[in-house]
Amino acid sequence: MKSGWICASVLCLLAACGRGDLDTVTFEGARFGGDLRSERSDRAGFVARGGPASVSLEGAKQAATYQVVQHCIAYLGSSDVTWINGPDVPDDQLVIEDDRVVLTGRCFEP
Repeated sequence: MKSGWICASVLCLLAACGRGDLDTVTFEGARFGGDLRSERSDRAGFVARGGPASVSLEGAKQAATYQVVQHCIAYLGSSDVTWINGPDVPDDQLVIEDDRVVLTGRCFEP
């Protein structure tokens, strides 16, 4: 019985270890992390960040965009986005803070 609890505890710990990979994107062999913030009262609006931008702007944009798609599907059931400052702007016009690309917009509500 005791060994069963130990095995279950170890499995839970191992399962928790891999959760960080859910927020990463691999682009040209490099790993990029992303995160997204939205207000509880307005889940459609968001600010997403991805980086490091110093490694690759395209990889950082993809990491942020991945977060946006996951968020919009989870909260509004669609991956459609109306961008305010999106991944399609020229690289010299991207907002970069703390080596992370910042994308803003709203999930399009079907």
